[in-house]
Amino acid sequence: MNKNTLISLMFILIFLGGGSIFEAKTQKERANLPDFSIEEGLENRLITIQGNSVLAVSDHFSPEPKVIGKMKVVVTGYSSTTWETDDTPQITAAGTTVRDGIVANNGLPLGTKIKIPELYGDEVFVVEDRMNWKKGKYQVDIWFSSYLEAKFFGAKRTYIEILEG
Repeated sequence: MNKNTLISLMFILIFLGGGSIFEAKTQKERANLPDFSIEEGLENRLITIQGNSVLAVSDHFSPEPKVIGKMKVVVTGYSSTTWETDDTPQITAAGTTVRDGIVANNGLPLGTKIKIPELYGDEVFVVEDRMNWKKGKYQVDIWFSSYLEAKFFGAKRTYIEILEG
């Protein structure tokens, strides 16, 4: 961490009333400054300092993913039932457990992030499952937690945005 970054963080902490954790009297003590870590899995990312101080991280650290392609598709829904999937309905083709935000598609690589703007705005989905080979590459199946939700979703013609990396 360079000197300017450290000074900026100290100013922010002093402004927020937490500057005392940086008081150091000797060069040796300065070498033992607290570690900074970014907490993962939170809607809003946070930096923790010494495990007890929290600062919000601006969006400059996580820019909006760039759209690298668009594709017209039919969007349908599926759930974790053996008649809609295989004998391991809770496990995706990528080996992960099903959860909100997972989609199945046969044309995009596993791990591809997509948006379905006309139906879900800026929500990001991840391709982690596959469909029956007869469905082709131009169908996206959204995972729902119940069979009735998937059935009531129906089939919709729209487009998807394929996101970078």
